[in-house]
Amino acid sequence: MAKIKKNDFIEIEYTAKIADSDIVFDTTDEKTAKEYGLFSNNARFGKIVVCVGEGQIVKGLENKLIGKEPGKYTIRLSPEEGFGKKSAKNIQLIPLSKFKKENIQPLPGMQVNVDNIPGIIKTVSGGRVLVDFNHPLASKELVYDITISRILEDDNEKAREYVKFMLNLDDADVSIDNGILKVITKASIPAEVQAVLRESLTKTISSVNDVKFLTEQESAKSSTDKEKHHSDN
Repeated sequence: MAKIKKNDFIEIEYTAKIADSDIVFDTTDEKTAKEYGLFSNNARFGKIVVCVGEGQIVKGLENKLIGKEPGKYTIRLSPEEGFGKKSAKNIQLIPLSKFKKENIQPLPGMQVNVDNIPGIIKTVSGGRVLVDFNHPLASKELVYDITISRILEDDNEKAREYVKFMLNLDDADVSIDNGILKVITKASIPAEVQAVLRESLTKTISSVNDVKFLTEQESAKSSTDKEKHHSDN
């Protein structure tokens, strides 16, 4: 049986806990998500496809999957393999005025976003707010119960599942033709997102040389123009 290597696309299901506790912080199982208050209508449950080495799951978990065959595993991650250790440098005093400018009334325990960095307020006193920017799972050992169903072989399926995962879209039309991966969506995809997808897909799928993004309207117009061109000739 084939073993997992970097850039392989694998189909997985998992539930992740803080080690030596019953605290579940991530899962692909809908029932478990509802039980532990993790359910969201925007989240994807059931089997998901990820590309190993592309940062779609925790890096330490990715590293431990390399060399394994499809099957069921319980994988334990040290803090360094998970979300790192807590650092005093990531606990900072922020002027209260910064929050007031944003019409935010800071309270202990509140989750905030300061300069695009998420944090949790620890204390509010004397016109200053103490914010912890450490990841909530920093310094925690983690345990993943994971099932690897299979390693994908078909490049069209790899591309389709990757786009579905990254854009959280089930209705994108994805196909490869002569090295060009065409992605057709209802709404246009921002240029910066296109750039990330193009780089990842051309790097991880050998048959893809370039990626073309089109809306359904643009695709329909392109098809109409081609038909008109052929009829004129």
